Amino acid sequence: MCNFNNQDEDTKALIHLFMTKSAKSIGGMNFLLLLLEAIKETKPNALMYKTCYIESEEAIIKWNKIVFKDKLDVLEAIIHSHKSSEANNLNILEADSDKKRKKILNMVKTLAPIEFIVTPKKHENGTGFKFKVFETIEDNYVKLNPIFIAMFFCSTEYMKKALKYNI
Repeated sequence: MCNFNNQDEDTKALIHLFMTKSAKSIGGMNFLLLLLEAIKETKPNALMYKTCYIESEEAIIKWNKIVFKDKLDVLEAIIHSHKSSEANNLNILEADSDKKRKKILNMVKTLAPIEFIVTPKKHENGTGFKFKVFETIEDNYVKLNPIFIAMFFCSTEYMKKALKYNI
């Protein structure tokens, strides 16, 4: 998930196009990278930040719900177990046991309504962008949004590669 070179061409293109468009919508690549650094600096994890709000010098990210540690632990376990995965259509509901599957389903129900809104501090820099935690939620199929993963769990180097990628 967090190794840009291991992604398939479609995923690389999707992430590149979304991140390029997103960067332009908040004032440029540097503004987006500064926001990512601010997210990474927030400890223990930005998603658990009580104000649901992080700002850099030029941009702000807000979300509508705190993510508690138990749900974040489940999410981090999924991401860690698939960190170098090349699979684009990874179904996170494919768990080893019914107990794990139930924990994952509870996490999905909790995190599904969360929406992230990124806006520039100066309105002349753009209109901003939005994204959610999950790309797909269907009966027996749930796929994490690669944009969410890139913003909160992958390195800044990953984002730089995504922004510089040539289609």
